[in-house]
This record gives sequence, structure tokens and C-alpha cells, in this order.
Amino acid sequence: MHADLRRPHRTYSIRQLCLEFKCTPRALRFYEDKGLLSPARDGMNRVYSYKDRARLVLILRGKRVGLSLAEIGEILDLYEVGDGGAQQAAKSLKKFRERIVALEHQKVDIDEQIEELRRGVSAMEKQLEATRPDLLPRAADYDQMLRRQLDGAEH
Repeated sequence: MHADLRRPHRTYSIRQLCLEFKCTPRALRFYEDKGLLSPARDGMNRVYSYKDRARLVLILRGKRVGLSLAEIGEILDLYEVGDGGAQQAAKSLKKFRERIVALEHQKVDIDEQIEELRRGVSAMEKQLEATRPDLLPRAADYDQMLRRQLDGAEH
């Protein structure tokens, strides 16, 4: 199947790409408006090439790691340079390293926020234990319910 995807004459409808990549037609049209995708037209229908599909893969990967659409566009624009992808790889490497540093900083901030929240939870639990211990089981039930919801959202 992979060889089939690389054939220049292989085309995709908006529906096929949306189903394959679990995105909406609106998202694809938005990427088109931003100049990231350039589907051909067959009447009113968009016809996506194997290159459009490959670009969509890169757009979604870039979004997943937190690159802006402008940054993704800069990387995609280097695809046509004709140097075997060297400039595109160099630009991607720079952007990825920048993103790693930003995410590491965010991770530190998140860890600090979690610790701050844990201290707050501990203080509130002590306060409730001293003043209204009857409310503590409900707080624990709420915490378990939230954890179940988060676990369900991750799957």
C-alpha cells in the first residue's frame, strides 16, 4: 500500500483524507486558505494529490508538537527547493530544538504548578478535617471521578 501512496496519479477526496487523519473538512479548507495545501479542482470538488497528503502528514505532525502554522509553512516551503530535503531538514531541526527548549520550560512550570496545587489540597484537607470532616469523603469521590474522566479522555 505504501508504494501505492507514492504514485503521482493517486488522488484523494476531502472525505478520504478526513477519515484517514481524523480531521474535519473545515480544517483542510483552513490549511488551504493558509496556503499549506493546494488541491486541484474537479468542478466544486477538491482533489488532493499524493503531495497534498504528504504535506497534511507534516502539518499534523507539526501541530502535534506545537509548531505554529507559520512555522510549518516555512518548513513546507523548503520542500520544493530541490536539494534533497537538506534545507527542509535543517529548518526542521532548528524549529524542533527550539520547541524542545520551550516544552522543557513549560514542563518545569507545570511541575511547579502541580506542587503548588498539592500544597493547596493538603492545606484544605487539613482545614476540612478540623472543621467539617464529613465533607472529606465527597472531596475524595470527586477526585476519583475526575481521574476516571481524565483516563477516559486519554483513550
